[in-house]
Amino acid sequence: MKKILLVGNPNVGKSALFSRLTGVRTTVSNYTGTTISYTKGFMKVGGEKAEIIDVPGTYTLEPTSEAERIALKMLDEGDIVINVVNATNLERSLYLTLQLLEKNIPVVIALNIWDDTKHRGIHIDLKKLRDLLGVPAIPTVALTGEGIKDLVESIPDALPKKNPQITRDERWAEIGSIIEQVQHIDRRHHRLSEKLQDASVKPFSGAIIAAIVLVSSFFVIRFIGEGLINYVLDPLFNRLWAPVMIKLSDILGGGGVLHDILVGKIYGDEINFVESFGILSSGLYVPLVMVLPYIISFYFVLGILEDIGYLPRLAVLMDTIMHWLGLHGYAIIPTLLGLGCNVPAILATRILESNRERFIASTLVSIAVPCAALQAMVFGLVGKHGGQYVAMVYGTLFIVWVLMGIILNRFLKGFSPELLIEIPPYRLPLLRTVLQKMWMRIRGFLAEAIPIILGAIFVINVLYSLDAFNGIANLTAPIVTGVLGLPKEAVTSLILGFLRKDVALGMLAPLALAPKQLVIASVVLAMSFPCIATFVVLLKELGFSGLLKATGIMIFSALLVGGILNLIL
Repeated sequence: MKKILLVGNPNVGKSALFSRLTGVRTTVSNYTGTTISYTKGFMKVGGEKAEIIDVPGTYTLEPTSEAERIALKMLDEGDIVINVVNATNLERSLYLTLQLLEKNIPVVIALNIWDDTKHRGIHIDLKKLRDLLGVPAIPTVALTGEGIKDLVESIPDALPKKNPQITRDERWAEIGSIIEQVQHIDRRHHRLSEKLQDASVKPFSGAIIAAIVLVSSFFVIRFIGEGLINYVLDPLFNRLWAPVMIKLSDILGGGGVLHDILVGKIYGDEINFVESFGILSSGLYVPLVMVLPYIISFYFVLGILEDIGYLPRLAVLMDTIMHWLGLHGYAIIPTLLGLGCNVPAILATRILESNRERFIASTLVSIAVPCAALQAMVFGLVGKHGGQYVAMVYGTLFIVWVLMGIILNRFLKGFSPELLIEIPPYRLPLLRTVLQKMWMRIRGFLAEAIPIILGAIFVINVLYSLDAFNGIANLTAPIVTGVLGLPKEAVTSLILGFLRKDVALGMLAPLALAPKQLVIASVVLAMSFPCIATFVVLLKELGFSGLLKATGIMIFSALLVGGILNLIL
């Protein structure tokens, strides 16, 4: 089976082109011995099945980062290279193209974002470009699929072409000569989108735009999430699933260990899916009704921001602030992902250059970035007492995020490299592509979350039957009641936060806590042990010693901040 490598600079539409070529059935793997990931799938070329690999983005084959070193290694493993080039920034992209042509490997060039060349007044002589480079060069628009058929049909015709090795200066001189011969740009006025692009990265206007985008995203996520809960999923569960649970309860005799594990607590003909705590009641209701709607809405909004091209601009805008935390601007991407789920956020820290940066980013995400599942419970449980209490939770976590980042940056050795990133033009996203990415992410969440929640509820019921929580509550009472100001019964929720934080917060509902106690409990749960899925990923990404350090920081800071909140409130 032939291996086709998709190679290009970051943010030239490689991932969109990859989705067009392979569909949604893809897998993500780590390159052997590293934390650098790549995506692979399959496509038909000349009637035969071929493996296609989306190689980590690189600007050069003279590697300056771990991702670029892996990209160079992967070239030795491929049969054909599709070099994805930004047609609107041909001069910048051709440096990597010329380096690829110096390798003895067949190359096909995909001139992506071709539709935007017309809007920008850029004219490229395709015949001349093909003659000068000696390889197929196909105009493509990955978002719409334009040119994809021609690109695939040109792959079998690609032949090895080995240009002589030249120096860096000679390469740039050749690029200048090629551009002069093949590209012509008409003078024209800036479009509104281009003015908006410029404004997005300037400090004052960029901060205003960022605030508008992030606040709007927040309200859209909440609007879609609450709409799905109130008008679709909750009515479905109450009308269709509740009668099934009540019937099953009757069959099981209305009580007993098996009844409590499967159905949970039922009062008469009524079932409270949050408080019943059975595997088939709360175990399904929490992930599918309370959490999934916010996951759907978050990944939908994130996909739109990705495909519009706003996130790289946000990274540039945030670069100075993120340096205070020992990171560069692109660390804002894992932070935003963490608002959906901490697991992909920790995995996304692989885009950062150093182990130091990955440790800081992973720790900050685990401590101060609540996932969508936990946020859903904060809105539902804390929000019913008033928006000011929700603001206290988010405000506290934001302050912790800033202060903890500054402290880690001060005491951890190392440096934060500068931000080198290609900024794509603003483009209208294609709904099909956004929904495709959203489904891939949601599928991963469902596969991970539901088994963990069902297992957590089973363990909780077993521990309850053994009366284990009373002993733990009595042992930890001085901390839980004295430092945090919570009833000793709350220790059960705090412990179960290790299994699933949203479930743990939901367990506080029967305790009738005061608003200030709910604020403290929410903050402590968010900052302490990550959920078990995040814990496993942290172990994988940071190693055992890194995990121990991060966990120690989490527990200490959670108790410290919880105690301070108790004193203040």
